[in-house]
Amino acid sequence: MRISVEEVFETVRMTIEQNFDIRTVTLGVNLKDCMDRNLSAFNKRIFKRLSEMGKRLNKCADQLEQKYGIPITNRRISVTPVALLIEPLPRKISTAVSVAKTLDRAAKAADIDFIGGFGALVHKGMTSADELLMDSIPQAISQTERLCGFLNLASSTAGMNMTAIEKVGHILKALAAKSKNGIGCAKIAVFANVPEDNPFMAGAHHGIGEPDFSLNIGISGPGVVRDVVANNPKCDLTMLSEIIKRTVFKITRAGELIGREIAELMDVEFGIVDISLASTPKKGDSVAQIIEAMGISRMGRPGSTAALALLMDAVKKGGSMASGNVGGLSGTFIPVSEDAGMIRAVRTGALNLEKLEALTSVCSVGLDMFAVAGDTPADVLSAIIADELAIGVANNKTTSVRVIPVPGKKAGQIVHFGGLLGSAPIMKVSKIASPNFINRKGRIPAQIRALRN
Repeated sequence: MRISVEEVFETVRMTIEQNFDIRTVTLGVNLKDCMDRNLSAFNKRIFKRLSEMGKRLNKCADQLEQKYGIPITNRRISVTPVALLIEPLPRKISTAVSVAKTLDRAAKAADIDFIGGFGALVHKGMTSADELLMDSIPQAISQTERLCGFLNLASSTAGMNMTAIEKVGHILKALAAKSKNGIGCAKIAVFANVPEDNPFMAGAHHGIGEPDFSLNIGISGPGVVRDVVANNPKCDLTMLSEIIKRTVFKITRAGELIGREIAELMDVEFGIVDISLASTPKKGDSVAQIIEAMGISRMGRPGSTAALALLMDAVKKGGSMASGNVGGLSGTFIPVSEDAGMIRAVRTGALNLEKLEALTSVCSVGLDMFAVAGDTPADVLSAIIADELAIGVANNKTTSVRVIPVPGKKAGQIVHFGGLLGSAPIMKVSKIASPNFINRKGRIPAQIRALRN
């Protein structure tokens, strides 16, 4: 379907008045052909490739931003999962940390906001390189600025790797202790059914089924959707779904046009448009406020799950009608710290961790950017992760967790992260969960598919 320039100019009012933007252009880069048994040679190859391609990405993104007047907020790179790349290298934590620092230096040299892919696919088992990378995460993330990591701990075909999930609780505790306010934990996301083409951080990586380079777009328009919902207070829910769908159709078309033009300028393949609604701390840029504009008195109160399900369905339908290249997460982010409406809901008692988990059953992305007390035990963190990933495995969907144990903070206090990460109220979590269950380790088998009802 041909995309006209006129369609893009329909978004000018959205850009000026409703915070519409291209949230990210993310260049996926294959690094498998850079592999080497010599660490220095490997680091030189990846630095050269990433710094050169990052500079090209920035230059082309600037050209399109000026051409259409639509802000491109973040420029990012994702790479082949690093656990695969370090297979031939010496089995030392210092090896993985050295690679992490090289990735970070390359991003800085190219003025790239974040670089993702420092992670591993361990949904069924762990190689020695996988375990090495996991053990290096506290040092690697705390000693870099722009590096993000991911771990795929479960899938609907393999089940849940509980040995890895148990390990992650301890990794997060160690990482939190090494970074101010535990902020390092915001740069690591754990998944069930991780997508290979996700342009959003912290979970972005360039999957093994991808080409040498691919240009992926993450659009975002919660402010746009909130305004159209608020401007239609009397229509029934069927019509409201149609209105949201048409709005997402327009912003998806604009995003695809810009993504295709950047890919053409860079002479790389165009990948996908991720149609996820992504909140920021900006006024009005809130998914929770969309739900409240539908008529829910406060996000988290009865009716919130049904309203979020309606929103998710309309977003997906509008996006899929607009583009044949919808991919990535393509859902609705409901982070606590990055969404003013979510923060207000937690502080007023309308939203707790249990309700947040229930919301993720109809919403991809999962438990995102929520803070807990720093003395929360590692097994409790692992249990929270296991519960959320089980939702993804059982429902054949992507779910993820970004939990931040904040040293020195207690439930009810506020931690300020700054910038796009916002502020987070410390959510109440039981200090005793299921240590005997978590410490069994092993693997929870995949769900049976033949008998579903």
